[in-house]
Amino acid sequence: MSDLFDYKKEMSQLRFTENQKKTLAEAAASAAGGAAKRRRPVLRTALIAAAMAAVLVVGAGAAGVLPNPTDVFAPLFGGAAAQTEVIGKIGHPIGASDSDGGITISADAIMGDEYNAVIVYTLTREDGERFLPEGKSLDEACLTVGGFGGASWVKGGSHGGAWFVDEDPEDNMVQYVETASSDVSMTKGTATAEFEDLCIWDPEAGEPVELYPGHWKFRFDVDYEDCSVRLAGGETFSQDDMTFTIDELTISPIAVRVAYTADMAVVWSNAPSGRQSPEDAPKAQRFLENIEILLTKTDGTVVDLSNSGGSTRPDYKANISRCDKGTVFDEIIPLEDMASISVGGVVYEIPHN
Repeated sequence: MSDLFDYKKEMSQLRFTENQKKTLAEAAASAAGGAAKRRRPVLRTALIAAAMAAVLVVGAGAAGVLPNPTDVFAPLFGGAAAQTEVIGKIGHPIGASDSDGGITISADAIMGDEYNAVIVYTLTREDGERFLPEGKSLDEACLTVGGFGGASWVKGGSHGGAWFVDEDPEDNMVQYVETASSDVSMTKGTATAEFEDLCIWDPEAGEPVELYPGHWKFRFDVDYEDCSVRLAGGETFSQDDMTFTIDELTISPIAVRVAYTADMAVVWSNAPSGRQSPEDAPKAQRFLENIEILLTKTDGTVVDLSNSGGSTRPDYKANISRCDKGTVFDEIIPLEDMASISVGGVVYEIPHN
């Protein structure tokens, strides 16, 4: 995360189920994970993805047949014909893995556009026994990653999220879905996936405890085609006593990203690293949170994307702030199902050719 606001946005996107609210209420500050607001047809527990820092790697590639991206992504992001057609075009198999302590973690597939990506991992208990504790669902167990938990290959300012998925609580595996968004191109690179200690919440101890201690680390190539279209450049709008210039707007079936410049340099306080002071909150709202992004589908449905994550980088010499804001969608939306998108009231029609 590139600045204090990145951290604040990630924390602001945490959402908890009713069961998690009850078990985590007295010790939320020490909990290792939470629940992000996602619309999924299966049980899931969400947690903020680990910081995407570059690290040295030792890796192991998985042998055998590579996963089919359609089989990997369709249950999570939509299985309609138009959605699976998109997956077939932009999804790429990975098939890299590592094992430790009787658990194998494998990266199955990736899909994305220039500034956003989604990776799905499978975590498998090698003895074939039930992955989660007996009698507990994923939601009840509050499964989290105790340390590292995701892939690193993104340069520049970045933010993201992750959550667990368990389609069958009785089997020996769960899935882990990771999203990443950046202000620089991320379609190619060498990623290091690293995980450390799988934990569940112990209500009696009031803290997470290790379920499967271990360290998993492997490397894979990131190489997928950009599926986004560019819509903007140079348009302006005014709000909160500032003028914003939209520098670039890209949209794809999986995500949106807008880069814009405010005609004022934000001045952050000297808050401790990873924390936002009370006086910084209204500044973050003015430069990022209050920037409305609305996607209108061809059927008239409006999707509010204003709560997307992002970053704000002040340039004090020029007295401006360069901002970017974006998110991965909850479902795949084919471009032909999109009518328009607006940023700060500026409307762009979405081409279908």
